[in-house]
Amino acid sequence: MDLTLTVQPGRTLGTRPSRRLRAEGKVPAVVYGQGREPTSVAVPWPELRKVLTTEAGMNALISLSVEGEPDTNLSIIKDLQRHPVRRDVIHVDFQLINRDEALTVEVPINLIGVAKAVETKKGTVDQLMYTLTINAKPGFIPTALEADIDDLDVGTAVHVSDITLPEGVTTDVDLDEVVVQGSQSRATIEEEAAEGEEGEEGTEGEGGEAASEGEGGGSEG
Repeated sequence: MDLTLTVQPGRTLGTRPSRRLRAEGKVPAVVYGQGREPTSVAVPWPELRKVLTTEAGMNALISLSVEGEPDTNLSIIKDLQRHPVRRDVIHVDFQLINRDEALTVEVPINLIGVAKAVETKKGTVDQLMYTLTINAKPGFIPTALEADIDDLDVGTAVHVSDITLPEGVTTDVDLDEVVVQGSQSRATIEEEAAEGEEGEEGTEGEGGEAASEGEGGGSEG
């Protein structure tokens, strides 16, 4: 089911007008795509927040209506900018799309299962890839993909090729790319290194004692 959102045209460009707009509870935005010239608009923050907080997140399908225009267009949020400190949304790009044309979007990767072998060895599960770039028509875009780590061990990895893509979904990402890997923890590495040093010191001490005993025996004779 598509979400609906109405935006207001005629937004004045510039830093100061944008600040005033945000003070009024609206977010500066741009609408483009499907042959349309980029149009500067404003979107009420409460309505935008509802769209952003759905399970689909950034890949939610939006029936976008521009006030004063008769037609409603299917769109997605192509880009979203946040304030570096406050993290509130300061600008949005809406891209108009065709329901029958494939899109290239990023989809979150969720880890499922428990890496018991890694836990037993006091290792760490390191997720290197949090999203996967996929190609799919609007109606086939998954909300998330899953990477199973049940069989993960220290020194092994889950690759892109191990992720099952739903019907109608493809990816151009190298299938050998590592999504998540099992690694030794730093604490374990340091502990093993310390144990190795202690072993070496013990060996050297034994050799030294033997040498001393030999020297003492020679002097007595």
